[in-house]
Amino acid sequence: MLLAIDTSTDSASLALVQDNKVLAEATWRCGQNHSVELLPRLTQLLNEAGVELQSVSCVLVARGPGSFNGLRVGLSTAKGLAFSLDIPIIGISSLELEACQHAETELPICPIFNARRGEIATALYQNKDNWQQLAPEHITTVEALDSEIKVKTLFCGEYVSVIADKLRKKLKDKAVIAPDRPRRSSLLAELAKGRLEARDYDHPATLQPLYLRRPAITRRRHR
Repeated sequence: MLLAIDTSTDSASLALVQDNKVLAEATWRCGQNHSVELLPRLTQLLNEAGVELQSVSCVLVARGPGSFNGLRVGLSTAKGLAFSLDIPIIGISSLELEACQHAETELPICPIFNARRGEIATALYQNKDNWQQLAPEHITTVEALDSEIKVKTLFCGEYVSVIADKLRKKLKDKAVIAPDRPRRSSLLAELAKGRLEARDYDHPATLQPLYLRRPAITRRRHR
């Protein structure tokens, strides 16, 4: 049984997946309360599915980019479970998970997260013949997307509704705004399928969040 964890943004999601079947899943808005809400929600999910934590054979976790607090909680929980249960762990891009919610389209898919300071975190994927990454995760701005987006593209992510007008103004008919969908952690199982079959696991001691840039920490002033 697979346990999927996503705490990348103000939304969080947990799922239990076995033999390609979702046994139980929960997606909710938690704000910055990941550390308080994640484990109680996991206990509730296990009870709902009628399974024990010891039945988990692999942990799948969205590793970022995303909020510093959310990613720390999600990764530390996933790594703690991998160590304590002596099971493998696989980290997957949070932007890829976001894009996967819209895999039914043949258009390029551009997931967007708010990176603060007027910037966005994004990447580019497409499900044409097969799922592929067209551009890696990176930090940019809405204004700079004009040079990156060449064809009609689907934009998705909870932050897209905030910048939808800017995207349409900048990219004209190349910008297709996806319907708002909650990010479902159960799709991590789909994205991890190839790695699971190849036993291509991450090491829990070295798996790190994908922040894309360092946190904004004020340096201590010297007298």
